[in-house]
Amino acid sequence: MLLDRIMGVFKLDANVFTEIEHDQDATSQAAIIVAIVAFLAAIGSGVGAAMSEGSFIGNFLFSLVWTFIAWFIWSGVTYFVGTNLFKGDADMGEMLRVIGFAYAPQMLSIIPCFGSLIGGIWSLIASIVAIREGMDFDSTKAVFTVLIGWIIVFILSIVLGSVFGLGAMGLSAITSQLG
Repeated sequence: MLLDRIMGVFKLDANVFTEIEHDQDATSQAAIIVAIVAFLAAIGSGVGAAMSEGSFIGNFLFSLVWTFIAWFIWSGVTYFVGTNLFKGDADMGEMLRVIGFAYAPQMLSIIPCFGSLIGGIWSLIASIVAIREGMDFDSTKAVFTVLIGWIIVFILSIVLGSVFGLGAMGLSAITSQLG
């Protein structure tokens, strides 16, 4: 069932997102998808850092944790924007499920060069479908919810990345002294 739902997300099938929205057991499936994406992103971040003489471990751990934090923030922000600005009908659990599944195309980041770009764009489009179905409103409201939410999350990621980036640099300095 999980694989069928992932394929439905890749096809941007609105019916799959509606099914996910209403299936409370799908929250754990959404978490599995986010975990896979987090692991792939963490490997890429760690390898990228190691290639530029940075800390593999620091970047790996930050990316792994940040992906989960971003899922919760993204779900919360879209819930807040969608329900308050556009009068959508959803609860936080529904947003966690549909947004978690919308992360699935980011699994394409395993493909070198363009996988992350293609997966990111596809995931953004999947988020629009997810939010439209999860909030039970039209595509225009879903697009604006995504745009407003994306801006908020982007700003938060810069702020948190700056704060935690300093921590990762400190971890890198410590681990390089031990090795």
